[in-house]
Amino acid sequence: MAGFSDTPTANRIRIVFLGLRNAGKSTLVNAFAGQDLAIVSDTPGTTTDPVSKSMEILPLGPCTITDTAGLDDVGELGHLRVVKTMRALDTADIAVWVKADGDDEARGKVEETCKARKVAFIEYRRGDSVEGLKKKIAAMEVEEPPGLLDGLVKEGDSVVCVCPIDESAPKGRLILPQVQVIRACLDSHIACSVCQPPELAKALAAVPDLSRCLVVTDSQAFAEVRAVIDGLGDGAAKPNLTGFSILFARQKGDIEAFMAGLKAIPTLKDGDTVLVAEGCTHHRQCNDIGTVKIPAAVKKLSGGKDLKFIFSSGGGFPLEEHPEVRLVVHCGGCMLTRREVLRRIAICREKNVPIVNYGICLFRCLVPDAFA
Repeated sequence: MAGFSDTPTANRIRIVFLGLRNAGKSTLVNAFAGQDLAIVSDTPGTTTDPVSKSMEILPLGPCTITDTAGLDDVGELGHLRVVKTMRALDTADIAVWVKADGDDEARGKVEETCKARKVAFIEYRRGDSVEGLKKKIAAMEVEEPPGLLDGLVKEGDSVVCVCPIDESAPKGRLILPQVQVIRACLDSHIACSVCQPPELAKALAAVPDLSRCLVVTDSQAFAEVRAVIDGLGDGAAKPNLTGFSILFARQKGDIEAFMAGLKAIPTLKDGDTVLVAEGCTHHRQCNDIGTVKIPAAVKKLSGGKDLKFIFSSGGGFPLEEHPEVRLVVHCGGCMLTRREVLRRIAICREKNVPIVNYGICLFRCLVPDAFA
């Protein structure tokens, strides 16, 4: 039976505990989680890497709490630990500073960083009530991302999800974007059907009013799905069409920034470098979307330029390590928080590097008049 632990990580509130070495962060985290999550010792620097735990705080809901290394860690390894601690802060919704003597300077820097990134900041002093801290956090208002289908459909409408089952589809299950769109339909009391591309015409025939229908497809099937919709004939009511990746770009990212990135593709020159970034890690298939289909689409949209491609996945976003990058193509971000996707867009904007979303790129490539 599914429980709160099955909530996707990207949909959890991120709470990060920070402070100096031996401030009592790990002791607090263990008390907060109600279990021995982190190793506790009087030896400075016991916590080396961020340690996370999923839990639920009512009425706030599903959360991920993270213990971190002390920000006063020393030496070469200590510097790397501090860097990881600050990376944990990059994706935080709430930062809990564990107060210690002589930490005013470090505390001030973290609080300023939190203000700049719009991260809620709370101070905890050793000996304060842990339950009181939980209640304080639970009462906080954390910005919620917009719904996946907000403004696109309403109660009484229909949604048809087109989910190709090919060599890249996981065995026995749907991928997370597909599951979350279906759940969004259920939450909004919207009738939802699911099919593969060959069954789309039959699925549309069962929709009572195609003028009140939204078709959501995997990006790779845009051309096939568009052909079925166009085949409904002139004068016939036709559903609107979008993609799972585009819905996530709209929910978690910045559509205007992605559209500007799309327009920048034809301006690429021979020899330019393109970073293809994914928010999750997975086994690469022979016809992988990130390493095969996206590079092919970008080359086509660039007018056949001879481009170089580099790839990243998971928590890393190595734009700063690759100043030669002239374009970023990013996945839908279903495994990332809205805060993290917007942070990556902000880095691109700061470096004056255009960024476009997988779905938008593939939609334009497979359906040339898209976004016209």
